[in-house]
Amino acid sequence: MSTTALITGASSGIGAAFARYHAAQGGDLIITARREEALRALKQELEGAHGVTVHVFALDLGEPGGAEALYDQVKAAGVQVDILINNAGFGGQGKHVDRPLEDEMAMIDLNVKALVALTHRVARDMVAQGGGKILHVGSTAGFMPGPYQAVYFATKAFVQSFSQALDQELRAKGVTSTVLAPGYVKTGFADRADLGGTKLVAGGGKSPESVAKHGYDAMMRGDLVTVNERGLGFLTNWIIPLLPRRRVLKMIRDMQVK
Repeated sequence: MSTTALITGASSGIGAAFARYHAAQGGDLIITARREEALRALKQELEGAHGVTVHVFALDLGEPGGAEALYDQVKAAGVQVDILINNAGFGGQGKHVDRPLEDEMAMIDLNVKALVALTHRVARDMVAQGGGKILHVGSTAGFMPGPYQAVYFATKAFVQSFSQALDQELRAKGVTSTVLAPGYVKTGFADRADLGGTKLVAGGGKSPESVAKHGYDAMMRGDLVTVNERGLGFLTNWIIPLLPRRRVLKMIRDMQVK
């Protein structure tokens, strides 16, 4: 019997890479994002290449009730979720007071509120089923404060804390929770976040395929936290926590100003 993965933000980037990697393992999929045309194209690709079943639910998770609507549609379709990959999210460059408040609040709605709401419902079902795997796509941003992306960094700090606590609560029930904390990845994220011209993106980044494989494999092992680059993992876990806070803040600011 095939294992079914629910992947949010699956129309492009890391989300689509997760879908391709899971389908290559022979797993069925539930894919969701706002762009139905892109999801339908991915469904056709994966079903044709791997003979799996792909369910498409196009909606905006960040809208009020979005997570609940997705969950209700999945339940109505009679599909059991064995793997949940919370990938949907976005960032935005600039000083907090200069950015539109509605954009900052929308970031919290998608990166935090929708993630929590969907996880709450799916994780309860996983406990009742006797097991499951959850992967939250966080960021190395979750290890530090982020001037010029203050809200985005804060949302990823929340995701990292939430994921680890959830794992401790649910592991005895057969459900594991892993947080993937990549560095910069070459996707459409930088364009939406208006990060062009910053040092953060100047050096390029890792491919979504390599990041998705790293995170997926870590999830299947039941790892707690994983960073896709060894050097970056050492920096965020062992160097940055020991540096003076003001120095860290200036370092991150310099990476994100234009």
